[in-house]
Amino acid sequence: GVKTRRLTVSHAFHSPLMDPMLDEFRSVLHGVEFAAPAIPVVSNLTGGVASAEELCSPEYWVRHVREAVRFADGMDALRSEGVTRFVELGPDGVLSAMGADCVEDAVFVPVLRKDRNEPETAVTAVAQAYVHGVSVDWAAYFAGTGARRVDLPTYAFQYQRYWPMQEPEAAADARGLGLDAADHPLLGAAVALANADEAVLTSRLSLRTHPWLAQHRVLGAAVLPGTVFVELAVRAGDQVGCGRLVELTIEAPLVLPESGGVQVQVVVGAADEAGLRSVDFFSRPDAGEYHGPWTRHASGAVAAETDGPAFSLASWPPADAVPVDVDLFYEESGVVEHGPAFQGLRAAWRAGDEVFAEVALPEDVAEHAGRYGVHPALLDGALHALRFGGLREGSVRGQLPFAWSGVSLHAAGASRLRVRLSPAGPAAVKVEVADATGAAVLSVDSLALRPVDGRMAVSGDMDSLYRLAWSAVDVPAVDEADVVVVDLVSAGEDADVPGVALGLASRALELVQGWADEDRVLVVVTRGAVAAGPDDEVADVAASVVWGLVRSAQSE
Repeated sequence: GVKTRRLTVSHAFHSPLMDPMLDEFRSVLHGVEFAAPAIPVVSNLTGGVASAEELCSPEYWVRHVREAVRFADGMDALRSEGVTRFVELGPDGVLSAMGADCVEDAVFVPVLRKDRNEPETAVTAVAQAYVHGVSVDWAAYFAGTGARRVDLPTYAFQYQRYWPMQEPEAAADARGLGLDAADHPLLGAAVALANADEAVLTSRLSLRTHPWLAQHRVLGAAVLPGTVFVELAVRAGDQVGCGRLVELTIEAPLVLPESGGVQVQVVVGAADEAGLRSVDFFSRPDAGEYHGPWTRHASGAVAAETDGPAFSLASWPPADAVPVDVDLFYEESGVVEHGPAFQGLRAAWRAGDEVFAEVALPEDVAEHAGRYGVHPALLDGALHALRFGGLREGSVRGQLPFAWSGVSLHAAGASRLRVRLSPAGPAAVKVEVADATGAAVLSVDSLALRPVDGRMAVSGDMDSLYRLAWSAVDVPAVDEADVVVVDLVSAGEDADVPGVALGLASRALELVQGWADEDRVLVVVTRGAVAAGPDDEVADVAASVVWGLVRSAQSE
């Protein structure tokens, strides 16, 4: 029951098998000059601190190569001296792992690790030792690099950053590719078509480049929030001078894969006689050379903005509103799961059919709010208050935004919002969003929701139902003398299938192993071993084994 490993060494050190070499080893040691150590040494021979006399004695080292290693006793001796930090100088972290079994509540830092980058591992070890209280000569470490000490901010409102911040992965310079920069965290580039009054905005979305998107899950799958479509539609409208999203209907969910990404296009059409421009959202898997077909996820229209904001939420909270408890709001997980970035609801009130709420982004997400019109996670959190009323028919639990009408962005970059939700018909709601001062940020004339579609549980490509199809091929004429045909067919249904399979496989193995030096072609024939057509049945299971074996031989 003890794990062991054979060591690739020349001698069985620390065992009686060393006895034949001890006399010669002793004579060699008498020709070595010893010196007292500058720092204390805990001996693996005695398990305690060794004296200078011991370490300078040839006999000590003769015993050392022959007797047992008292590693655990040495660790106990160090622990009794109050040692709690250990740095291993060696080619791997073996002793650190062993030491952790001997001493509790101690820090073990191996400087090098097998099969790992040595400079990186060594620097990591220095840092690990430093954060656990070991003094490091940083001046020596940074010598010649030009590094210097800087003063940190003296108080919290001195906004000068010294640490790198994680930003969405930057794309290549769009202008260098003949495109325009989209200037939006969820978009990469924009292009106006040369032969049409249209525009296309492109992007690549993934859970690696935009990790906060992984916190919006429907039936376990990462589904792009409907508020992202709204954010990008408004941005696409701005590209062509249309500041109002007249309508937007989400037709199919955009499921983000757990690995890899999707290519996205937002296409803005030409203006019609009324000044309306169509806006459509497409995506396709970004999977190497094969991307798959485009899928349209949403469609709508944009137009020029005509009216300014007609509301204010400066009086807050409303005098006649009754507070609603939101403390346990996100503890109930349903078909829609919200991670920390989407858990923005901070307070809510109800007044008749109207619902009022305060929502805010967590600090790490709020840092990037200024790059959006309204951050999609923040707007999604504003809609969570629908659970407290606002729709006359049906429950909004397990429902998602579906159809948006009359969306206008009045101000950008807010990280904290005031929200008013009021009925806009039997199954729709009006949304008014303001900043922390009550100034208008966004308004939605009508928003309809729909139940979660079970298709959202799938991930990505909906055209991935593959099947095996056999196709006829033209075989070139060959000289019969160059081909050897071997017929491997079992004895039928009443035969001993395992026994027959073993016999056929053995025969096939013998053939292919002996064919390595042959110039002729070996053809192995079976019948009923595979279904070569839609009406075929696998009648010879034993012969099916031959197919697997010969395929392996072909691959080798």
